[in-house]
Amino acid sequence: MQVWVNGQLLDDPTAPAVVVSDHGLTVGDGVFEAVKVVGGVPFALTRHLERLLRSAEALGLPAPDLDDVRRGVAAVLDPEPLALGRLRITFTGGPAPLGSGRGAAAPTLVVVAAAMDPAPATTALHLVPWPRNERGALAGVKSTSYAENVVALAEAQRHDATEALFANLAGHVCEGTGSNIGYVVDGQVRTPTLGSGCLAGVTRGLLLEWAPDVVEVDEPVEVLDRAEEIFLMSTTRDVQGVRRYGERDLEAPGPVTRALQRTWTAREAEQADP
Repeated sequence: MQVWVNGQLLDDPTAPAVVVSDHGLTVGDGVFEAVKVVGGVPFALTRHLERLLRSAEALGLPAPDLDDVRRGVAAVLDPEPLALGRLRITFTGGPAPLGSGRGAAAPTLVVVAAAMDPAPATTALHLVPWPRNERGALAGVKSTSYAENVVALAEAQRHDATEALFANLAGHVCEGTGSNIGYVVDGQVRTPTLGSGCLAGVTRGLLLEWAPDVVEVDEPVEVLDRAEEIFLMSTTRDVQGVRRYGERDLEAPGPVTRALQRTWTAREAEQADP
């Protein structure tokens, strides 16, 4: 693992590097991006950085200096190019009083690179009982306030699943803890709109561009009970088939999902920063 904090590459990536009063630590006042690294090159970095800007603006944080972020990315990737890895870019409110109010200190910027294993070919998905608030201040924001996702994923794991699914307050399909969802009904490929409160996933956005037959629609979560196929989309999963949803076993990846996976693989190989 390589770690860069506020302009410095750490000699010891496990050494203390952020003060205990950092607002990202004390109250989760921060945003982040996870970026896949393939052959030592970050994939779709520009899109991730654009979303980092949008998330920071939504939280009222100052805009991160993207040139500085790119310097951090280069610093953590240069010492040891990763065949397959993940970047974690974290931007917080910086040191602040021990409460919700922000301080006057400069924000904290951390970039971490680490190797990762390929995602499993398929996964199991469990619907959790807690809704996403599509009208909340953090709807669609990639915030470091992830405790809700931690609780939901632990619940999914208790049901032998590796991802949790949220419906929203309207009872519509929304998203996973770290993924967008797609599904097939009557041969039509569907995914929730951003109005559902789901994150504007980079993988989701690219797939919508590369597979124009995918339809954005908001509908009750019960539609998944009759879906022929379900799949997840994320930076680390790419397009991943769901073999079990709740108590239902599904073909995974099904024929439509396999076609989307082929499209993804072919287009991803064309350019590193689409």
